[in-house]
Amino acid sequence: MTMRDIVLIGLNHKTASVDVRECIAFTADETDRALKMLREDPAIGESVLFSTCNRIELLMVADEGQKAINTAKQFLAAFKNVPIAQFESSLYQYQGDDAVRHTFQVAASLDSMVVGEPQILGQMKAAYRKATLESTSGVILNKLLHRTFFVAKKVRTETGIGDHAVSISYAAIELGKKIFGDLAGKQVMLIGAGEMAELAVDHLIRNRAGTITVANRTFARGVELAERFFGQAIKFEEIVDTIKDVDIVISSTGATDYVLGKAQIKKAMRSRRNRSLFFIDIAVPRDIDPEINRINNAYVYDIDDLKGIVDENVEDRQREATKAQRIIDEAVIGFRKWYDTLAVVPTIVALRGKVEAVARQELEKTLGTLGHLPDGDKQAIKRMTDALVNKILHEPTHFLKKNGCYGDKTATLELTRKLFNLE
Repeated sequence: MTMRDIVLIGLNHKTASVDVRECIAFTADETDRALKMLREDPAIGESVLFSTCNRIELLMVADEGQKAINTAKQFLAAFKNVPIAQFESSLYQYQGDDAVRHTFQVAASLDSMVVGEPQILGQMKAAYRKATLESTSGVILNKLLHRTFFVAKKVRTETGIGDHAVSISYAAIELGKKIFGDLAGKQVMLIGAGEMAELAVDHLIRNRAGTITVANRTFARGVELAERFFGQAIKFEEIVDTIKDVDIVISSTGATDYVLGKAQIKKAMRSRRNRSLFFIDIAVPRDIDPEINRINNAYVYDIDDLKGIVDENVEDRQREATKAQRIIDEAVIGFRKWYDTLAVVPTIVALRGKVEAVARQELEKTLGTLGHLPDGDKQAIKRMTDALVNKILHEPTHFLKKNGCYGDKTATLELTRKLFNLE
């Protein structure tokens, strides 16, 4: 087994527009279904599917890396009913160390739209949980993902990358501040009560926003979030009627279709008397129909528009990112050492088994001729035999574990198996 067996394909905010990302994005139910299908595909041994508003990635272990990549492309196209040509140019693919390094970087938030945002690690853990429940993550990806979470925690602990951490929700609030100059007293509606909405609320409170209204499909969840900051919850059906009273709408649901369309907002704007209304859509697929931009005094910003927001701490975070990269590079080397031993272990086990079997056979033959010996002496001879086996195997085992890990170890393993007839 070699590092080439770990492969990753994906697209993110750097390589694909929001239009492309929302065509490929997976809902929670789709992820469950996709993992079941991937589990049955003979070209893919292990898999973890990771889908957020900013990235869709498929991490795999396979016997043939390139075959797995081609299979994954066809799978994405068929599952999402999208021609490969529509997204292939946006895909990146990594193999071996590069795939491991990329996974570490994503978890440590070095590959995020805003470096240092804390959400990504929780999202990756959730994706891994799904993979374990569907039994698509095995020995290799289990080890890789556990190592990934450890590295991400180490980066956050040993660098300042998490100081004044920002997220897409934070960037959305920053955009609101740029629009209004000050959010104090501004009326805000949150559509969706998930993690993104919770983070947005924290930032809104710090900026002394006015009444915050929460609309969520599960009304109880909306009430729960609203109660935490003395806001108010409304039902989804009340959104259009309530919109006449707000200044900013921040939407982050998991809906697959638009939550608000042009006709609904055109009707709502009549009662606003030309007051401006700003929509900040941080959902993928998008919640807000971009055609709303054509309505007078209605302005829609989607997740791609947030790329233009420059946080005052960017330089500091980038400096800390350099330290983080060193931690990641060290972790890649460490993971490779473990991964390379996977090919060595079966040979070491077979070698030990062969030598122990020979020793046991000769010991039994010898003791059979020494029936007159006391049991204590027989046990002493057995202990001596075990010690001899361990001493004889010590150097070969050390060589295979250490020296044999450098360069092409295949020849070393083949020679060992031939020398001791381990086939």
